[in-house]
Amino acid sequence: MVARKAILRVRPDSSFSTQYPVVPVLVAQQAQSGAAETWGRRFVRRLDGPFDRVFGAGESPLRHLGALGVFFFVLLSVSGAYLYAVLDTSATGAYRSIDRLTRDGSSLGGLLRGIHRYAADAMVLCTFLHLAREWLLGRFRGFRWFSWLTGVPLLLFMFSSGIGGFWLNWDQLGQFSALATAEWLDRWPIFASPLTRNFLTADAVSDRLFSLFVFVHIGVALALLLGLWFHVQRISRADVLPPRRLMLGTGVSLLLLAVLAPVVSQAPAESSVLPASLPVDWFVLFPHPLMYATTPTVLWLVVVLSIGALLALPLLSRRQRLPVAVVDPAHCNGCRRCFDDCPYAAVTMVAHIGGVQGREMAQVDTDLCASCGICVGACPSSTPFRGSEKLVTGIDLPQAPIDQLRARLRHELAGTEPHTAVVIFGCDQGARIDSLADAHTIPFSLACIGMLPPSFVEYALRDGAAAVVVTGCRARGCEFRLGAQWTEERLAGNREPHLRRGVAAVQVETVWAERGEEGRVRAAIAALRRRVSLGIEEQKAEHLQ
Repeated sequence: MVARKAILRVRPDSSFSTQYPVVPVLVAQQAQSGAAETWGRRFVRRLDGPFDRVFGAGESPLRHLGALGVFFFVLLSVSGAYLYAVLDTSATGAYRSIDRLTRDGSSLGGLLRGIHRYAADAMVLCTFLHLAREWLLGRFRGFRWFSWLTGVPLLLFMFSSGIGGFWLNWDQLGQFSALATAEWLDRWPIFASPLTRNFLTADAVSDRLFSLFVFVHIGVALALLLGLWFHVQRISRADVLPPRRLMLGTGVSLLLLAVLAPVVSQAPAESSVLPASLPVDWFVLFPHPLMYATTPTVLWLVVVLSIGALLALPLLSRRQRLPVAVVDPAHCNGCRRCFDDCPYAAVTMVAHIGGVQGREMAQVDTDLCASCGICVGACPSSTPFRGSEKLVTGIDLPQAPIDQLRARLRHELAGTEPHTAVVIFGCDQGARIDSLADAHTIPFSLACIGMLPPSFVEYALRDGAAAVVVTGCRARGCEFRLGAQWTEERLAGNREPHLRRGVAAVQVETVWAERGEEGRVRAAIAALRRRVSLGIEEQKAEHLQ
C-alpha cells in the first residue's frame, strides 16, 4: 500500500491582505474547467444520453459499471460456493460431477452453473467498459492515480481466475484452455520443464495437478477480492453495489440466459483426441484464439504492452494541480462536517493546535485532496451572513476563496434592480451557465456545486435577487462523486448545513444538467420566473383583499 502523506495546511494569518478581484472568475478555475471538456467526455455524454432517458441517470447501467462488476463477482462467489461443494476435485471425477448438474435434470445445479458462467462473462464485459469509461473521462490523473494503478492489476487476476475455472470442468474446452495457457507460458524458460508435458498423456493429469487448478481458480479469486478492497481505499462511501432495481434486472437477465441457453460440458478431455473445432467463450478465453492466430510471443507483447501502457498513463499525462484546501485553525471548530462530506477521504480530524483538550480540527491530506471545495460548502463558518468585512471560513480553496463569491454576489446584485435578477449557482463541470448570462440573469460557476454553502441561496434572495437556480451534474455524473447529492440533501434540509425552512420554496429551483444541456437550465429559469411572477401577483391580490 502506498503511504499516505498527511500535511497540515494552515494559513499563517487568518486575515487576508490581498483583495480578491470582484468580477472576474479566477483564471486557474476557468483553466480547469476548459481542460475537463475533452472529446472523451463528449463521447461519454452522447452514450449516456439514451441510457439516462430509458433508465434514469441515477440507475443507468453505464454510470454503475464498476459496481455492476462487483455485483457479478458476488454472484460468481455465491454460485461458485455451491459448485465447489458438488465438485469432485479428482482428475477422474471432475468431469462427471460437473456434467451431472445439467445431465440429470437438477434445476438448481444447472441454473447455478449457467449463472456462474454468464456472470463471469458479464464481469469481464463490465470491467472493460468501466476501464474505457474512466479513461475517456480522464479519471487516471492527479489524485485519482491510486485508484487507477490499483485497478489495472485486477485485470490479470480476473483473467487468471476466469481461465482457470474452465480447467476444473476438464472437458475438451478445459483441456484446450490448459494446453494453450501452458504453451503460452512455455514461451519463456521460466520452469524446469515445459508445462505442456503435464497434458501429453492421461496419466500425466493427476489429482495433484487438479489441486493446482483449484488454487488458480479460487486462490486468485481471493487475491482479486483483496485487490478490490485496495482499489476503493481512497474513496469514501464507495458504491460497491449498484442500485437494487439494477441488481434485480441484471440478476433476472442472467437467470433467463441460464434457462434459455443452459451451459453444458463438451466431450470429456482425452489426450489422444484433438477436436477439430470448439465453441469458445470469447469473453474469457479470447487470448487463446489470439495466440493461435499469431504466436505466443505476440500475445506476450500484447499483454505486457497493454498493462504497461495502462500503468504509465498517470505518469505520461500529468497536469498542474490546483492548490488543495487550506484549514484555518482560528475558524475551525472541529464540527467534522468536512470530514463527513469529503468524497475522497482527504480530510481527517486531529487534535487542535490551540491546545484545548478534547478539541479537534480538520487536517487535509495533500495527496488525496481533489480541490473540489465540497468541504467549503460543508463548513458552518462559510455562511455569508457573518458580519466580518472579509469572510474567513474554517476550510477554504486558495484559488477560489468563499469570500470572493460573497463579494462578487454583492457586486453583481448591486448593479440590478431589486427583485428582478435570477442568480444561478452552477459547477464548472456541468452545464455552461456563463452562456445564460444577461441583464437579469447572473451566473456563478464553482469548482463543484457541492462547494456552495446553502446559506448563500438565502443571502442572494435577501440581497435583492428575485429567485435562485442551483444546477450541477446529473445524478451519478458528478465529477467529484458526491457534490450534487450533498447539495440536494442540504437544500432539502436533510444534511448539515441546511437551507433554512423560512426560505420561500417558490423562489428556489434545482436542475441537474450536463454540458450541452444548457437548454434545460434556460427552461428552468423561464419556469421559475413565471412562478415567481405568479406568486407576486397572488400576494398583491391577497393584500388588496
